Amino acid sequence: MNATHAGNGAPAYRIALGPLLYYWTQQETLDFYVDVASTPVDIIYLGETVCSRRHALRHEEWLDLARMLRDSGKQVLLSTRTLIESGSEAMAMQRICEQDDFAVEAGEVGAIRARGGRGFVAGPHLNAYNGETLAWLHSLGATRFVAPLEMDQHTLRQLIAEKPSALQAEVMVWGRMPLAFSSRCFTARHFHRRKDDCNFHCSEHPDGLDLRTRESQDFLAINGIQTQSAACLDLINQAANLAQAGVDVLRVSPQSQGTLEAILALDAVRRGEQPQAVKPPEGIRLCNGYWHGHAGIEHLELV
Repeated sequence: MNATHAGNGAPAYRIALGPLLYYWTQQETLDFYVDVASTPVDIIYLGETVCSRRHALRHEEWLDLARMLRDSGKQVLLSTRTLIESGSEAMAMQRICEQDDFAVEAGEVGAIRARGGRGFVAGPHLNAYNGETLAWLHSLGATRFVAPLEMDQHTLRQLIAEKPSALQAEVMVWGRMPLAFSSRCFTARHFHRRKDDCNFHCSEHPDGLDLRTRESQDFLAINGIQTQSAACLDLINQAANLAQAGVDVLRVSPQSQGTLEAILALDAVRRGEQPQAVKPPEGIRLCNGYWHGHAGIEHLELV
């Protein structure tokens, strides 16, 4: 489905829920997705994309969850890790990419190779900043790409104009932004532990661990090996503009609070209704600076 306007003048797009980036307990994770199944979200990405030591759900349990969500009418994709550091991690990625029951979101180039020409969604960390890169990804089997998170609206419009016509575009519009990855586990280091003896401290922080400057300003958040934005991205009020620009899918990234409300707000927009304001988890503010060509941490009250 192309992101055009519906007959009633409302924007038409699909709503996606990105992969869970945090280490929640098995029960918390399952309960969350049971709730998600009853929302108007269209596409759900599943799987552990941050740290191979997180085992609240094993591979077969992710597959069982995927089947449940598919039976509820959702399109389900399995997401692969963004940083592969060991042979066991490469084997786990290969297992995801070789199965044919569900489509795959490729977190890095090795996953594309493992797909062997079969279709995939190009994840946001594949550095697709120009039409030539998108054409290359499309030639390898990409059916959709997720735009880099720091891309402003003018650059995005240019990128969409350059992309192959059959390649769909997806943009993240709500949630803490995953900005960078490292082989070092920042959460383990914060608690003075080794990465392979981390005591799973990241499970104590369901939305990441805030990182502040010397002046006590929220600057970033750490989530294991992942560095995130301190603030929660909120582009819900830009949904119509994104659809008009040619974006096919709008992505919500899971947080402990506000996720279901963000999905409902996006659904309200595409039904031509006024959405309710969505609150991020307590203590986390909003941002939209990248979209407006400013520092990403900023929040501009623009329409």
